[in-house]
Amino acid sequence: MEESAHTQEVGTRVRAFFGLPLPEPQRAAMAEFLSGCAASAPGFRWTPGSNLHLTIRFIGQADVAVVDAIADRLGRASSPAFDVELGELGTFKRGRLVRVVWRGLVLGSEDVTALARRVDAECVAAGFATEKRPFQAHLTLARARARAGAPLPPLGRLPRPGPWRVNELVLYQSRLGRAGAVYEPLRVLELD
Repeated sequence: MEESAHTQEVGTRVRAFFGLPLPEPQRAAMAEFLSGCAASAPGFRWTPGSNLHLTIRFIGQADVAVVDAIADRLGRASSPAFDVELGELGTFKRGRLVRVVWRGLVLGSEDVTALARRVDAECVAAGFATEKRPFQAHLTLARARARAGAPLPPLGRLPRPGPWRVNELVLYQSRLGRAGAVYEPLRVLELD
């Protein structure tokens, strides 16, 4: 993997995660779908199109030098590019109420999972706890506004924007604000 360089102050802490960005055709199709969902299911906070990604490993608050070192190690390792395609809707529930709405993959789930294992291993080597929950490749679409969850009404027809080639892994910074989170790439690691 090759990487793009960036600089930040030493000792800076960031809220970070690794993810796979969506190419513009897939992002645009999903953003249009989500804008319709916001009107039909107001009990959920729908992900803005600019934030759509497949999360590989959430890190949380960490020193930028630590996450940079993880990215350096991942950048030196060879990871193959692969194809993915979005699948059906799924939910994470608490009882009968939905807490998270997501979209799975019909293509590339095994490759995404293998990449997540490599990233998790590097995070553990850097001193972070391993992920306790089994990894499930998905695109988060919405979170319930109420902590307990909300009923999910029927949503519109899912767009089928087609498969794409995943050729980069991104280390993102998540900046929390009143309008929600804004994701900013810190590093881009090229997949072979």
